[in-house]
Amino acid sequence: MPEARAPLVTPVLVAGCIVIMLGFAIRASFGVFQIPIAEEFGWLRAEFSLAIAIQNLAWGIGQPIFGAIAERFGDRRAIVAGAGLYAAGLVLSAFATTPLQHQLLEVIVGFGIAGTGFGVILAVVGRASSDENRSIALGIATAAGSAGQVIGPPVAVGLLAVYPWQTVFLIFAAVILAALFVLPMMRAPKRASRAELEESMGAVLTRAFRDPSYTLIFLGFFSCGYQLAFITAHFPAFVTEMCGAIDPQGMLAGLGVTSTSALGAVAISVIGLANVAGTITAGILGKRYTKKYLLAGIYTARTIAAAVFILLPITPASVLVFSAVMGALWLATVPLTSGLIAHIYGLRYMGTLYGIVFFSHQLGGFLGVWLGGRMYDITGDYTLVWWIGVGVGAFSALVHLPVRERRADLAAAA
Repeated sequence: MPEARAPLVTPVLVAGCIVIMLGFAIRASFGVFQIPIAEEFGWLRAEFSLAIAIQNLAWGIGQPIFGAIAERFGDRRAIVAGAGLYAAGLVLSAFATTPLQHQLLEVIVGFGIAGTGFGVILAVVGRASSDENRSIALGIATAAGSAGQVIGPPVAVGLLAVYPWQTVFLIFAAVILAALFVLPMMRAPKRASRAELEESMGAVLTRAFRDPSYTLIFLGFFSCGYQLAFITAHFPAFVTEMCGAIDPQGMLAGLGVTSTSALGAVAISVIGLANVAGTITAGILGKRYTKKYLLAGIYTARTIAAAVFILLPITPASVLVFSAVMGALWLATVPLTSGLIAHIYGLRYMGTLYGIVFFSHQLGGFLGVWLGGRMYDITGDYTLVWWIGVGVGAFSALVHLPVRERRADLAAAA
C-alpha cells in the first residue's frame, strides 16, 4: 500500500496560527495610538515613535533568546513567558505618563512579542510539518499574522471610540493571555535527522556564521523590517495628514470610511488582508521554485511599488491600491526566509538561527520607526524616509542573488 501523506493542517499549525494572529493583531495596532497618546501629553511625534522603535529592537534582541529558550526548555514554556511579558508590558504602559516610561516599557512588550512571534511559532510549526508540507505550513502560519493585522487596527479604532487608550491597552493584555488556552495543542514532534540532533548549538551557529550565505540572508532581511515597521507605525498618521479628503458621496463614505484617520486604519487592514493571500502563495511557490530568487523578486516589487506611490499624488484610491500591492508582498518574505534557513541548516536549531536573522529585520524596524518620527519633526513630512526605504529595498533584492541555496553537509562540516 502507498504510504499515507502527512496532513497539512495539524493541531500544532492551528494553535500556532491563533497565537500569532492575536499577537500580531495587537502589535499592528500601535500606530493607531500614536496621535491620541501624543496629543494627550503634548509629545513630539518622535517621542512615541522612539517607543515603538525600541519595541522593535527589543523584539529583535529577544527573538534568538526565546528561540534558544524554546529549544532548551520547550516551545510552550517559551510562549507562556512571552505572553506574560507581553501582557505585563501593556498593563504597565497603560499607566505610563512620560515618554521615557513608555520607551522603557516597550522593552518588555518587545520581548513579549518575541516569545509569541515568528521565531518560536515558525520553528515549532516547521518541526511539526513534513518536508512536503513545510513551506506551505510556514506560509499559512505567517498569513495568520496578517489576519491579525486585518482585525487589529479597526478593533483598536473602535475601542478608542468608546474607551480611553489606557483601557484599550488593558483589554489587549487580557487578549494575549487568552491565547495561552491553545497551548495544549502545541505538542510538536522533533522532525530532525539523527545528525542534526547530535550536533550542538555551538557547532551549528559556528557553521552558519562562517557561511557567506547566512550573512547575506541576515543583511537582506534588514529592509523588510525597515519598510514594514515604518508603514505599520506611521502610515495611519501619514494618510491622515497627507491624503486628499474623503468624498462624502463616494464609495468609501458609503462603506463607513468618512475620514482620513479611518482610511489610515483601513489601509493597514487592507495590507493584512492582501498578505493573507500573499504569504500563502509565497509558501506554495517556495516549495516549487528557488527561494532566493523569489525573495529578490519580492524586494524588487516592493521597491517599485513604494517609489511609484510617493511619486504620484496621495489620494484615497492610491492609498488603497498601494496597500493592496504592498500587502501581497508584506510578509511573503517570512516563510521563504525561514524555509531557506531550515533547508540550508536543518530544523534542530531553526528557531535560534532564524531569530538571529530576524534581529537584522528588527534593526531595520527600529531605524524605520525612529527615523520616521525624527524626520517628521525636522522636515514636517515623511518623504525622505520613504526614499530611504526604496534604497534599502533595492539593496535587499541584490544581496539575495549570491546566496547558495543548498543543504549543508553536516558530516563534512563536523
